Amino acid sequence: MSERLLAKYSGAVPRYTSYPTAPHFHTGVNCDIYSQWLSEIDSRGSLSLYLHIPYCDRLCWFCACHTKQTLRYEPITAYLVSLRREIEAVGAVVPAGAKVTAIHFGGGSPTMLRPEDMIDLMACLRASFNIADDAEISVEMDPNDLDDARYDALAEIGLTRASLGVQDFDPVVQKAINRIQTFEQTRSVVDAVRARGVRSVNCDVLYGLPHQTLEGVERTLSDILSLSPDRVALFGYAHVPWMKKHQTMIPESALPDVAERFRQSSFAARMLIEAGYEAVGIDHFARPSDSLAVAARSGTLRRNFQGYTTDTADALIGLGASSISQLPQGYVQNMPATGEYQRMVEAGGLAAVRGKELSEDDCMRAYVIERLMCDFGFDFMPLLSRFPDVAHELIAEARAFARGNPDDICRVGNAAFRITPEGRPFTRTIAAAFDRYLQRGQARHSVAV
Repeated sequence: MSERLLAKYSGAVPRYTSYPTAPHFHTGVNCDIYSQWLSEIDSRGSLSLYLHIPYCDRLCWFCACHTKQTLRYEPITAYLVSLRREIEAVGAVVPAGAKVTAIHFGGGSPTMLRPEDMIDLMACLRASFNIADDAEISVEMDPNDLDDARYDALAEIGLTRASLGVQDFDPVVQKAINRIQTFEQTRSVVDAVRARGVRSVNCDVLYGLPHQTLEGVERTLSDILSLSPDRVALFGYAHVPWMKKHQTMIPESALPDVAERFRQSSFAARMLIEAGYEAVGIDHFARPSDSLAVAARSGTLRRNFQGYTTDTADALIGLGASSISQLPQGYVQNMPATGEYQRMVEAGGLAAVRGKELSEDDCMRAYVIERLMCDFGFDFMPLLSRFPDVAHELIAEARAFARGNPDDICRVGNAAFRITPEGRPFTRTIAAAFDRYLQRGQARHSVAV
């Protein structure tokens, strides 16, 4: 890849886990509107639940999540009281027939929860929602939190997918990002969850970290491959210190430049593909038999706030501080500050503070951007069928963008718009060409490569 193309197309753009993106949410979407939207969910439809646990017992300096460090369990106990109340309040509004097909525990560090609290939280969910017997239950895990009692509790709540943050095993890199985690710790987690019947293991790896080298990436991936994970997520470190102040602890002089980031990501991708994994979207890899790889091959891959997914639920309901719901009518975000979230829930059961109602144009562009991120292109006929009143304008934009691009990163024909293999590293940049909100806001983003 030439440095000219990297310089031209690696600018700062959104990650497009939603459209419109979160900086364009507004306070006009409140608890009353959220309650109405929840009540309008199809009683025959499917739901996905996301539960946010905004606490860690250490603060990783690379992290851009809504979380806070605590060495005391009392704040978590108080938070869980409010979280259970919100679960009950939302469950009381959602039509009883809607079936939950997926539950994801994120954070923060959900594995900080005491075993009895994990079990109580799942019991609350089962009492409040209609959960399918075969629902996928995934949990983000920190190996430093785990013990046999927690593993047993995870098995009791029905864990089906374990998601482990690895980042990099190089001690120099780990010290620079304040994330000390040995390979042996990580291997013990994989062994423990598999011994308890967990069918799928995912490992997250980062490139673009301080002091990271190609040799270090190779060693880390070699160790990860020895664990035979079902999926590997290969993320570029997003350096956003203006938004996450703890990232100022990372010396910018130690960060690789765009060219080195690209070398690291390309090298890691080749290594994973040579090991038998299939590329899924821009940054995931899965074994050919894994449902994520199957979805990518069949054109049914989806993308939401958790990244690439096979989740086809009609609505995603976010529970907990800062969590975001994705409903047919639009997006809703809860109060991010945990203390204020707890006060709002105690006062009324819900904690929605902002969101975005979707126009037909928003829905169309969300569909196109999702297809670009998942399939590296979109066909015109399905677009015209779904959005007959507005699709012609977007198709004209696609033709103009492709024909005005001299670098062959995308092509347009009579029936489709496609990103070329050379353009795939710049998929986020190409998707941004269809984002009507991007130039309206003042939000800053991480680099595209």
